[in-house]
Amino acid sequence: MTRFAACIAAIVLLGACQNETHAVISPVPSPSPHAAPTAAILQSADVPATVNPCLGSGPLDVYLSVLANSDVALATRLSAEWDELLSHGARSGAISVFAANPSACKAELGATTTLKSVASVVIKFDDEGQADRAWQAGVFAFVPPAPGQLLPGLTRGTGTGLGLSSFTYERPSVRLACWRHYVYVALVVVSNFDLNTFKAATAAIDPRLN
Repeated sequence: MTRFAACIAAIVLLGACQNETHAVISPVPSPSPHAAPTAAILQSADVPATVNPCLGSGPLDVYLSVLANSDVALATRLSAEWDELLSHGARSGAISVFAANPSACKAELGATTTLKSVASVVIKFDDEGQADRAWQAGVFAFVPPAPGQLLPGLTRGTGTGLGLSSFTYERPSVRLACWRHYVYVALVVVSNFDLNTFKAATAAIDPRLN
C-alpha cells in the first residue's frame, strides 16, 4: 500500500470513529417531596409579635391530646372530625395557634370574640381528588357555602385570591379562609385582628403548599 493510500485509509477510519454516536444518559430528577404540614402552618415569624404560640401547636394528634386536658368535649369532637378526614385519605395534619391570652389557646377556633388569636391548620392528602372532596365536605365544621350563595362578608372561588376551591368569611371579630391547594387543605382563622394580618397569614401559607 502506498503512503498516500495509507493516509486515506487512516483518515476514513478516524472519521468513522468520530461519527459514532453514544447514548447520553440524563439522570431522571427525583420528584420534589410535598412539604410536611408542620412546615406549612403559620410560624412565629408569620404572626404579630403580640401573640404567643399555644402549647400543643404542631401535629394534630399532639394538639388534640393537649386540648383534652382542658376541654374534653371539644377535643373529643375535633378528634372525631380528624378521624373522619383520615378515613377519606388524609395522611398528616398540623395546627398552630397563637394567642394574646392563654385562655384563647383552649377555645374553639373562631369562637373568641374579644381576645386576639391567629390559628392555622394544614392537612395533606394522598392526591388532589381526595383533598378537594374533603374541602367540599368541610374541615373541622368549616363547610364552603353553596355556589352562588350570597352573605355579607362571604366569598367563594377565585375572588378570594386562593383559587377555585376556596372560601373566605370576614367579619369585624373573626376572619377565616379555607382552601384546597394541590394535595392540601388549609384553614386560617384570625380573631380580632385587621384585614392586613389576615391577608398576611394566608399569603404566608399558600406558597408552602407544594
